[in-house]
Amino acid sequence: MAVLRARLGQLVVDCADPGRLARFWAALLGGHPVLRGPSWAHVDPPGSPRLAFQKVPEEKAVKNRLHLDLAVEDVGRARAAAVRRGARPVGATVTDEQGVFQVMTDPEGNEFCFVESPDG
Repeated sequence: MAVLRARLGQLVVDCADPGRLARFWAALLGGHPVLRGPSWAHVDPPGSPRLAFQKVPEEKAVKNRLHLDLAVEDVGRARAAAVRRGARPVGATVTDEQGVFQVMTDPEGNEFCFVESPDG
């Protein structure tokens, strides 16, 4: 039996406003937002898979089953920069035996984390 080998091409986020989220994530990750009409947008961050945004009629109702961890040099600075772009922190910055991290939400409430890494 052949082994299936798939390659991650992109991550797609269901949302209400694809253009807004593409602009937000491009500001955080780099790259340029590409708006392909009112129902689809994406950004190609350098060194990362494409992050795409697809308009859906449903509102976000529960916690994400998948979230992005973004490696940064300084969680506090990343948090402040993201808040200026429309993100919101969830709780306080956490420091434990694994390091320092901050749970955040993007402008539509999708969770992601900043994780402090010396390689940022």
